[in-house]
Amino acid sequence: MRATLDGKVAVVTGAANGIGLAAALRLASDQADVAMLDLDSAALAISADVVRGSGRRVLPIALDCTDASSIALAFVRIREELGRVDILLNNVGQSARERMSAFSESDLGTLDFMLAINLKSCILCSRQVTDDMRERRRGKIINIASESAVNGSPRCWDYSAAKAGVIGFTRALARELAPFGINVNAIGPGPVRTRALDQLPKAVLDTVIADIPMARVGEPDEIANAVAFFASDQSDYITGQTLLVNGGHWML
Repeated sequence: MRATLDGKVAVVTGAANGIGLAAALRLASDQADVAMLDLDSAALAISADVVRGSGRRVLPIALDCTDASSIALAFVRIREELGRVDILLNNVGQSARERMSAFSESDLGTLDFMLAINLKSCILCSRQVTDDMRERRRGKIINIASESAVNGSPRCWDYSAAKAGVIGFTRALARELAPFGINVNAIGPGPVRTRALDQLPKAVLDTVIADIPMARVGEPDEIANAVAFFASDQSDYITGQTLLVNGGHWML
């Protein structure tokens, strides 16, 4: 039985495509109003129209989720137009992609971008909702980490480090906010069919799939299912946890 989020306000970062869009659609279908944040304004406008098909209020905001002032202004607008935030999904992030390299050959300048997009954005957005959540003694913060944080994916040392930071931040914030009835959890996706994965050569993708016990990559909707669970009251006694959704690719 699906939980209802009727009357709740959710914020999804990196919402224009992939996991973010799937999560926004799922939260709206569970009756939440959704603010969708993304840097890609054109894709965001199209995706927001899709989510509006659920019949819920949708507020798209194009911005850089690593910029503190832009984030602060966005959350002022969200509170004014939708109300105080009940659910925050910190989804924005990416690997180094074409800049991936072995540590000994790496450009350390890439590290700044990895930490900003994957970890700093998560911290900045969380800071915008915690005061309201503490005051009301309820709220859900969900952070998208990665299985790379626990398996140390090859040539992804910077991404693995940043996502491990997300898990550490999740645990520390969960412990701090638990007395106020606020749940903070993380989801660690394995390989998921997104634009980045679709750009991999078939031979590389076949190698990835061969290492997954379930013999396939995940779908964005399957990550969105985990988001919906953590967003609902069904997860009220769960906090500080990281759920790997990866077809058994890495098992803790």
